[in-house]
Amino acid sequence: MQAIDQSTQATINQWLSGNYDEKTKAEIQALVDQDATTELTDSFYKSLEFGTGGLRGIMGAGSNRINKYTIGTATQGLANYLNNKYPGEKISVAIAHDSRNNSDYFAKITADVFSANGIHVYFFEALRPTPELSFAVRHFGCKSGVMLTASHNPKEYNGYKAYGADGGQFTSPDDKLVIDEVNKIQSIDEVKFDRVDANVELIGEAVDKLYLDGITALSISPDAIKRQHDLKIVYSPIHGTGITLVPKALEQFGFTNVTLVEEQSTPDGNFPTVVYPNPEEKDALTLAINKAKEIDADLVLATDPDADRVGIAVKDNDGEWVLLNGNQTGSLLINYIVSAWEEKGKLTGKEYVVSTIVTTSLIKAICDAKNVEYFNTLTGFKWIGQVITNLQGKKTFIAGGEESYGYLIGDLVRDKDAVVSAAFISEMTAYYKDKGASLYNAMLDMYVEYGLYKEDLVSLTKKGKTGAEEIKAMMEKFRNNPPVSLGGSKVSILKDYELSQETNLASGKVTKLDYPASDVLQFITEDGSIVSARPSGTEPKIKFYCSVNAPLADRADFAKVNGELGDKIKKVMADLQA
Repeated sequence: MQAIDQSTQATINQWLSGNYDEKTKAEIQALVDQDATTELTDSFYKSLEFGTGGLRGIMGAGSNRINKYTIGTATQGLANYLNNKYPGEKISVAIAHDSRNNSDYFAKITADVFSANGIHVYFFEALRPTPELSFAVRHFGCKSGVMLTASHNPKEYNGYKAYGADGGQFTSPDDKLVIDEVNKIQSIDEVKFDRVDANVELIGEAVDKLYLDGITALSISPDAIKRQHDLKIVYSPIHGTGITLVPKALEQFGFTNVTLVEEQSTPDGNFPTVVYPNPEEKDALTLAINKAKEIDADLVLATDPDADRVGIAVKDNDGEWVLLNGNQTGSLLINYIVSAWEEKGKLTGKEYVVSTIVTTSLIKAICDAKNVEYFNTLTGFKWIGQVITNLQGKKTFIAGGEESYGYLIGDLVRDKDAVVSAAFISEMTAYYKDKGASLYNAMLDMYVEYGLYKEDLVSLTKKGKTGAEEIKAMMEKFRNNPPVSLGGSKVSILKDYELSQETNLASGKVTKLDYPASDVLQFITEDGSIVSARPSGTEPKIKFYCSVNAPLADRADFAKVNGELGDKIKKVMADLQA
C-alpha cells in the first residue's frame, strides 16, 4: 500500500476502531485491502467544512464524506452552539429534506440528535423545497434550521444546509462558531443519537398554505394574469421537490394551462433522465423543451432538486427555443418588478435590490436608472439574506438574485426561492404578452435601454487533496502576478476580497473593501470588463466569471453585438490562461 500521511492514517484508524457500525467499518476495510490509497486519502484527509452552501460532499464512509456520523457530528456541533448561544431558552429548529438518495434518512438522524439534546424539532413530514424550510424557521420562531440537500450536484452527493434564526444560512462569525463546536468533538461517542420522540413535531400542509398564500400576495400584475391565464407553461421539477409546490403556486397566481414534464415529475434521487439535475445544463431541459415544441408553449420552467433555483427557456424571434442564463433571467425579473412597482406608484425611495459581486452589472444599471438603491454582496445567497435581515423594518426589499439561477422576490424567506421565482417569471411573461411582446423581445428592449451585458463562466474541476492544492496555487499566482491586460484592454483595478483591498494598478493606491474576507479576486479593465476568480465553496472547482458590455442601438443589432462580445470574452479568457 502506498504511503498515506500520518494524520489521515490516524483518522482511518479511529474509524476502524471507534464506535462506528460494522457496515461502515467493513466498507473502510475493503478499501484498505484493495490498496485504494487515493480514495482513502480523499475520504479521510480532512473533515467536511461549511462552505457557501453549508456541508456538502459525496456519500460514503469517512470524515470527508456525507454519512450518518458526519451528519450526526455536524448536528451535535450545531446543537452545542445553540445551547451555548441561547442558555436557559426554549430552543427549536426546523428540518426538511429534498428528493436525494438518503436525504430522508439523514433528516431523521438530524432530528434524532437535536431531540436528544433537548431541542424541539419541527420536522416536515415529507420532502419540501429549501425556501419553505427558510420560511418555516421564521414562522415558528426557530433558532436554527437544517435542509438536507446537495442542491444541483450529481446523484453521488448529499449535504446539509444550516440556517440561523433569521431563516438565512449562517454567515460570519456564526458559521465559524458552529464549525468550532463541530471541531471540538473528538469522538463519535460525544454525539447523542438517541431520539427523544416528545421533542419531534411533524409539520406539513398548514405551513404550505401559509407560504403559498404569502407568495400569492406578492403578485404585482394580477389583471394581466387574468387576461393571459391560459399562457402555455411547461414545468419540470427534474425529479425534485418543486413538484410539491410550484404547480400550486402557479395555480394560485391564476395560471390555468400548466403542462408537467411527466418523465421528470416523480421525485427520484437517481435523477434517471439527466446526467446532472441542474437547470443550468441544457441537457436537463431537453425533455421540457421537447414538450414545449409539441404544444407550442410560451415558457419553459425547470427547478433543481431542492427547488431553490430555476432555469427557463423562451422562443426567440426565429421561433427557436433558447435557454436564458442566470444573469439574463435575473435582470429581466429585476427590470420587470422595478418597472411594475414604478407603474403602480409603489416606489417611495425606501426600496432596494441586492445581487452579488459575480452577477451582471446590468442589475445595478437598471436600479440606478430607476433610482432604486442597490446593494452588492459576496457570492452566496446567505449574504443577500444578511442584507435583508439587517435592513428589516428600515427599507423594503423588492428582489435580488445571483448569476447561478437563484432569485428572491419579497422577504418571506432568506434564501433563493424557485417557487416564488417560477410564479413571477410566469407573471412577467404574462405581463409582456399582455402588452404584445414576447419575453425574448422584452430582453432585447432591456438591452437597448441599458446596454448589452454578456457574461460567461469557465469552471475548472480539480478533485481531491491534490486538486485543492492546485486551486490554491492558481489563486496565489493571480494574487501575486495579476494579468497586465485582458481582451486588449489594460487591467486597471485589482480587487482582493481575501485581503479586503482594492488596488489601482496604475497609481498603486490601495483602498479598503467593506466585505467579509473571501478568497475572490477581481480584475477590472479600462473598458469596463470584469473577470472574477473564485474557488467554489461547495464543489472541487475554481470558477472564472467574465462580464463585458457594449451599447445596443436596436433589437436588430443583437446578433452582431452579441457575437462581438462573445469573441471578446474568448480573448479575455485566453489572456487569463496564458
